[in-house]
Amino acid sequence: MAATRLELNLMRLLSRCEALAAERRHPGEWRLEQYVGALEEMLLELKKRSSKPAPELLNEYSRKVDFLKGLLEAEKLSSSTEKALANQFLAPGRTPTTTKERTPATKTVHLRTKARCTDNMRSELLGTDPLSINDSEEPNVRKRKGLEPDEKQSATELDAMLQHHQNMQEKLAEEMLSLARSLKNNTLAAQNVIKQDNQTLSQSLRMADHNFEKLKDESERLEQHAKKSVNWLLWIMLIIVCFIFISMILFIRIFPKLR
Repeated sequence: MAATRLELNLMRLLSRCEALAAERRHPGEWRLEQYVGALEEMLLELKKRSSKPAPELLNEYSRKVDFLKGLLEAEKLSSSTEKALANQFLAPGRTPTTTKERTPATKTVHLRTKARCTDNMRSELLGTDPLSINDSEEPNVRKRKGLEPDEKQSATELDAMLQHHQNMQEKLAEEMLSLARSLKNNTLAAQNVIKQDNQTLSQSLRMADHNFEKLKDESERLEQHAKKSVNWLLWIMLIIVCFIFISMILFIRIFPKLR
């Protein structure tokens, strides 16, 4: 299906936002935030249309827009450590936005932002200006100039802190994975218990229905038997009464009244 005008505009604006996000911006820069707001509106309108792209492509657009939103929110944080931690949880896009890109631009932006946050944290510890050192030339400059003992200690502390945060994230991921597995096992166990209870309940209902049918049949048989017993008793009483009546008449005939 050919891309609509709205989708083309969304792709152009998304590519422009990715380019702006890759650059170093001043604190008062407002264009990227406005562009991301326009992207959200265009994406929402694109989802409502009948001639919308494939669900996988829509999910990729949403993923990139959410990444840009998270990037802006991370930049508003005050501490460099908080910015670095916030950038760790951002999820860039998986596919390039335009055909000219070899790798997704959001992934490049993510890597640059993480490196920039690391540089800012290191600069805060070393007391240097992060804007005075280029991203790609910083390791070489350190090798040429060398580090003082205090700077070496600060750099070691920074690396230890970053390693500590990474270990904490890995531990948290392992705990979440363990909790997910435990929850899955508990869910399966509860499902099996509920299934067994349902089977037991079904068997109990079938037995109750069977017993009710048998009780109904026995009640009908008992009722019929009771009716038959009453009929026979009635006939026997009538025969006895008739016999007594006839015996009295014969007795009166045979033995007349004495004068």
